[in-house]
Amino acid sequence: MTSRPSSPAPPPDSEPESDRAELRSLLLTLLLREDLAYDIAQAATAAGIEADLARRLWRALGFPEPAGRQTFGDADVETFSLVGSAVDADLLTEETALRLVRALGVTMARLADWEVATLVDQMERDVAAGRAQSRLDVALRLADRVAPGFEQLLLQAWRRHLAAAAARMEAIGAHDTELRTTTMTVGFADLSRFTSLSNQLDDAALGSLVERFEERGADVITAGGGRAIKTLGDAVLYVTDDPVKATRIALDLVSEVGARDEVPAIRVGLATGSVVSRLGDVFGPPVNLAARLSHVARSNRVLVDDTTAQALGPEFSTRALPPRPLRGFGTVSPITVTERRGFRAR
Repeated sequence: MTSRPSSPAPPPDSEPESDRAELRSLLLTLLLREDLAYDIAQAATAAGIEADLARRLWRALGFPEPAGRQTFGDADVETFSLVGSAVDADLLTEETALRLVRALGVTMARLADWEVATLVDQMERDVAAGRAQSRLDVALRLADRVAPGFEQLLLQAWRRHLAAAAARMEAIGAHDTELRTTTMTVGFADLSRFTSLSNQLDDAALGSLVERFEERGADVITAGGGRAIKTLGDAVLYVTDDPVKATRIALDLVSEVGARDEVPAIRVGLATGSVVSRLGDVFGPPVNLAARLSHVARSNRVLVDDTTAQALGPEFSTRALPPRPLRGFGTVSPITVTERRGFRAR
């Protein structure tokens, strides 16, 4: 008679589902710091705004509308009220308010996912070392002791970035067209042979690789006076107001990031021209051209367009490559850039 295989042992941090549900509820309370007592219609009434506006604000924040459930607390009501008051007082149009809320929702969603994913590693280490019985236990401790301090850090970081963004707008010009469209040098750096490499790595190794690339790339860009606009896993897009700065950043990315053994080689494309700044992003031909140039560059090489090359001084050596077709731009002669030895004045 064949015996039935025994059921697999539960993982060390497993708990009865009722206990886990109770811990999840406690975690939610610690993070939100209030009871949820309103549905969407009740929250709108308490805030003094139309229910339709509350629904649109909630969707703009990135959340689906809860159907008849008590999902809102006093802090949500206050938030709805603040937005409604700004619209009623003609400080903001309803369209502007929704655009601002949508920007906040998109940014906060990505930030929250990033933070939670980052904390998972510490949770696993704490459980493995016996400092906690489960990941939920670690999450509860962090929510109770660390989250309030990070909330203060979040507010200060936002204030600093808001001040920096306002300063950039003021420096560009006073007219609406100048604020929306300006001349910038756009850099696009991506990892060489990333697709084939990603097929060879497990999920943990791939995640670590992307994180190292993003962290080191952002450090180099910021130190060089540039601004990282966004990361796309195996690529980073940045801008500067100066082609020389952008080129030095590109060369530093190659030497300080791409040349390291733990990160694959990278390639960088640069293009200078008029770009539109909207929704925290940049758009325009230079963005597309920079991406095209990076895709045809050899590993650990920097390619630039003619406009960027003409703005460079004697500290750089440039060489035009044979013309080649670039999708959307016809036939283009990319220009490779290196730094002459003996030049490194900052």
